[in-house]
Amino acid sequence: MRVAMIGTGYVGLVSGACFADFGHEVTCIDKDPGKIARLEKGEIPIFEPGLDDLVARNVREGRLFFTLDGARAIRGADAVFIAVGTPTRRGDGHADLSYVYAAAEEIAGLIDGFTVVVTKSTVPVGTGDEVEAIIRKANPNAQFAVVSNPEFLREGAAIEDFKRPDRVVVGTDDERAQAVMRDLYRPLFLNETPIVFTGRRTSELIKYAANAFLAMKITFINEMADLCEKVGADVQQVAKGIGLDKRIGGKFLNAGPGYGGSCFPKDTLALVKTAQDYGAPTRLIETTVEVNDARKKAMAGKVAAAIGAQDLTGKTIGVLGLTFKPNTDDMRDAPSLDIVPALQALGAKVQAFDPEGRHEAEKLLAGVDFKAGAYDAAEGADALVILTEWDQFRALDLDRLKLLLKSPTVVDLRNVYKPAEMVRHGFTYASIGR
Repeated sequence: MRVAMIGTGYVGLVSGACFADFGHEVTCIDKDPGKIARLEKGEIPIFEPGLDDLVARNVREGRLFFTLDGARAIRGADAVFIAVGTPTRRGDGHADLSYVYAAAEEIAGLIDGFTVVVTKSTVPVGTGDEVEAIIRKANPNAQFAVVSNPEFLREGAAIEDFKRPDRVVVGTDDERAQAVMRDLYRPLFLNETPIVFTGRRTSELIKYAANAFLAMKITFINEMADLCEKVGADVQQVAKGIGLDKRIGGKFLNAGPGYGGSCFPKDTLALVKTAQDYGAPTRLIETTVEVNDARKKAMAGKVAAAIGAQDLTGKTIGVLGLTFKPNTDDMRDAPSLDIVPALQALGAKVQAFDPEGRHEAEKLLAGVDFKAGAYDAAEGADALVILTEWDQFRALDLDRLKLLLKSPTVVDLRNVYKPAEMVRHGFTYASIGR
């Protein structure tokens, strides 16, 4: 099939490359000349394991293309995907849909013959109705169907998630559109992937409900971690004990400094705003947002407590990891964006290392001394903070680390190490909920 993918951000590029790998002909469209030029040279603008090889192979085999002018690709497409950003709108917390609507306007004047217009971007309930109205108004004679097809990609494991998903959700009542979507995802039939066909509004809500539930699950275990610290329990054992219950499950029960990233912060907020607009407030999610925001800000105090000083003036804090999770260079709403400035506000000098996030972090974090490696970030520091659980931080040479640190203090906000082991090596060690 012929696919046009509007937007070459995280979702658009991964989805386009994976559809091409399924055997479809995919053209990825973007307005940014620099991004398209890089992609045409084989340079991938985001870090996602395996994506560079996937893109290169499908470009080489003539199934994946990149362009600034998508007119021809849209006219000839069986399906046109909208995969543009929907960031939080400044001032009110709603999702900013201006890029989605602009894409709909562009599509309206170009589609030729029956075309399925697929919203891949995360959008509030009712957005598909508005996209349909925009296209219908601009081109009353157009033959098309607007479909919701939300993505459920985890950064760092996106290719696997696309090719072996738990489910595919498709929101449409149009039988012709359903047939096109089945053909697009036909390779997944071999894995017996559940394809859930629903109404369009239901599909839009499924995406938000899924992310809100996972964010709530993370926030729940973080609150249990705080309680564990007060009563002398171990949050990792609590998580294991409840996670073995099949009704609960063990995923997303890792206590830490709070959730971040490109999805959970903006999607929980957008769901809260939508629910308030419709007079059906989501109190649990409202509280989740508030608790998570407060948690990230409180982590600097945890570091200060480990050092034994409220004022960190004259202290140097080493930080390992800045991205919101490992195996990505994504800094969007990362806990480090709250924690590092809070440490600086207490007077600390911060020196940090992240395997992939430095380029983005330099734009967002002022006054940080960026280092070339983990041991460089530790050298001369009064405390070392583990903020992101990159694999290379899981087996540090503890004896070397102790020699490099000015004071043998480690604050492990991802529970990478075992407390007894750290104490045995002579560290003052603080972690989450243990």
